[in-house]
Amino acid sequence: MKRIGVLTSGGDSPGMNAAIRAVVRKAIYHNLEVFGIYYGFQGLIDGNIEKMELGSVGDIIHRGGTKLYTARCEEFKTPEGQQKGIEQLKKFGIEALVVIGGDGSFMGAKKLAEQGFPTIGVPGTIDNDIPGTDFTIGFDTALNTAIDAVDKIRDTATSHERTYIVEVMGRDAGDLALWTGLAAGAETIMIPEAGEDIDEIINRLKRGHKRGKKHSIILVAEGVSSGSEVAQQIEDRTELETRVTVLGHIQRGGSPTGRDRVLASRLGAKAVELLLAGEAGLMVGIENNKLVYHAIEDALEKKASLDQEMYQLSKELSI
Repeated sequence: MKRIGVLTSGGDSPGMNAAIRAVVRKAIYHNLEVFGIYYGFQGLIDGNIEKMELGSVGDIIHRGGTKLYTARCEEFKTPEGQQKGIEQLKKFGIEALVVIGGDGSFMGAKKLAEQGFPTIGVPGTIDNDIPGTDFTIGFDTALNTAIDAVDKIRDTATSHERTYIVEVMGRDAGDLALWTGLAAGAETIMIPEAGEDIDEIINRLKRGHKRGKKHSIILVAEGVSSGSEVAQQIEDRTELETRVTVLGHIQRGGSPTGRDRVLASRLGAKAVELLLAGEAGLMVGIENNKLVYHAIEDALEKKASLDQEMYQLSKELSI
């Protein structure tokens, strides 16, 4: 093997640049040529590809977003689009590929592997919803961003004696809401995996108000409901003044934390090692702080599990 490619796909996450840097420099260290593919699978189809050098990834480890940009690509979901991508890889003499992204990106990597093209997936998403790894690149940064926001919201909630609904991202996974809520001391955490009953939430608010509690923070994962819908139900059934904050895409930006930079560096380098060892159709991950790898099919067919003990703890500490 002499040439490999790297791309980022789907939603961006803090730490993707650190992963790109690790792939490029690890490959060059082992005397491989590296080609960056811009705008994900769409850029692969379009041939938006260029050779990368050591300096190409200088001073990016601390930057959020992705140097290679990212885009959605419906065409690559078709056999014709996949064939166009493979033809571009062959045109540039690229013999293997590292794909950094979430489950949609892994689906594209799986399709390439099925057609005999060596591909390794690196999990990069703030949702932390990829099975086979304890953490995904970007989750820790998004978590700290959300915690900081909730801490600030609590100040004004206290000052005005209001109930605040804070909606966080995460798609159909509740990790971001759960970890944020536990770390920020939220009174209630609504996640898809638990389906918190609105009646119980309202009863809890009423009990707190009766014992003199003047404000509350409720964390809502976007996969459960919208913050505005929850707020409307609370206001309709109580006399509590309620406000809504939707954190939105602020959670996907910003300089990655040290934990995300280290995780991304380790996973990116491991992906290159696996390609050099002749492996393909795998994803890299971290479990119990040890690097692991699994078949990409496992990440696509299984469902990431929520830490139920942590969820129960959040309920016990918010009485």
